[in-house]
Amino acid sequence: MLDIKRSKHPQELLEENRAFFNAAVAGGRVPDFSGQNLSDMDLTGFNLRNANLSGAYLRGAILSGLDLSEADLHGASLRNARISGCLFPEDLPAAEISLSVEKGTRIRHLKKR
Repeated sequence: MLDIKRSKHPQELLEENRAFFNAAVAGGRVPDFSGQNLSDMDLTGFNLRNANLSGAYLRGAILSGLDLSEADLHGASLRNARISGCLFPEDLPAAEISLSVEKGTRIRHLKKR
């Protein structure tokens, strides 16, 4: 069984080439970070609006100012993530986000198709 807390961060995010990443997304690529360890990463400036973040481990990640309005967050954990100015899916209750940030609970949210 894979322990995502110990898995390596995705190389494409570690390179911090936001312009290249965002150009690929603008060209139609849908970022898939499902089940990935994104803990403690600074994700500001990355276009993750439509990203698949299901089951992702985002402990301590910097999500400030991100548009996640169409992202798949089901099963993601946001423990201690910085979320100021972050736009979440409109049907994801604030209480669900708070529980995940404060307690590390997995988000229960099925993305609208």
